[in-house]
Amino acid sequence: MHASAHEQHEHIAQRLLQPQPQVHQPAPVIGVTSGNASLLDPLELESLKLVMDASLRVHARHHFFTWTQGLLQNLVKHEALICALRNAEPMSFHVESFSTSPIEPALFSDLFRQDASMVPHLIKTWEENSYRPVVCETGSANPFAQSALWREFNRIGADSVVAHGTYDAFGKPASFFVFACRSQTLSPRQVYCVELIVPFLHQAWVRTQIDRPVEGAAAVHPAGAGVLTSREQEVLKWVHLGKSNIEIGTILEISPLTVKNHVQKILRKLNVQNRTQAVGKALALRILSI
Repeated sequence: MHASAHEQHEHIAQRLLQPQPQVHQPAPVIGVTSGNASLLDPLELESLKLVMDASLRVHARHHFFTWTQGLLQNLVKHEALICALRNAEPMSFHVESFSTSPIEPALFSDLFRQDASMVPHLIKTWEENSYRPVVCETGSANPFAQSALWREFNRIGADSVVAHGTYDAFGKPASFFVFACRSQTLSPRQVYCVELIVPFLHQAWVRTQIDRPVEGAAAVHPAGAGVLTSREQEVLKWVHLGKSNIEIGTILEISPLTVKNHVQKILRKLNVQNRTQAVGKALALRILSI
């Protein structure tokens, strides 16, 4: 008999109070790790609880973007997050990417699907080592240095990745998540948080894939379309792609100060506190699309 989602959440939460066995670290390039609850201080435990609780309220793509690039970033800092959900075929995945860095998220999705060296090796290592998180450093000496996905990680300053997923009753990947991180922000604490949060990440993302009509969609679209001016929508599009005020000014041929003024107006009109919240609200109002 399968455990309910509530029971699974309770089981994961109880692990916070129980020390986990230490696992020998293999070769320096690819490492498999298992966390320990003693790594987390009280503030981190509280943050983890908030992230888990917030995941239960994710039901749409814009919710997922705001959650992963906002609250989850406070727990596991990452430059890009790749989410892969297995299709009917054994190694065929539906892939989406999320980031607040100056990148085009769809590029990472395409590179993940096309990769024939790094991704299969990460998944194989994860499967062969009892489905524990896999940590991989993306230095130039790495055997996957010729991978286009690997090079793109390096281009955005991510020199480490953490990969973890969920599996079905046959031990095959049900979903697989890759966090592209900067090594200076990655620690055993963050890796352990990934291990704990991925089941919630999986459930939240699956809920966003359910094809249901958005409540009030007909009313929201016309209202959302008129909230921002065309110039503000243009600025917000580049904010969504992670561009700085200086970069946006160069692209639009306006001064950084003018960009800053546009951003401040966008925040006021959308009634949000920062750029990430603005993007999330704009996605919800159909001003932007992923």
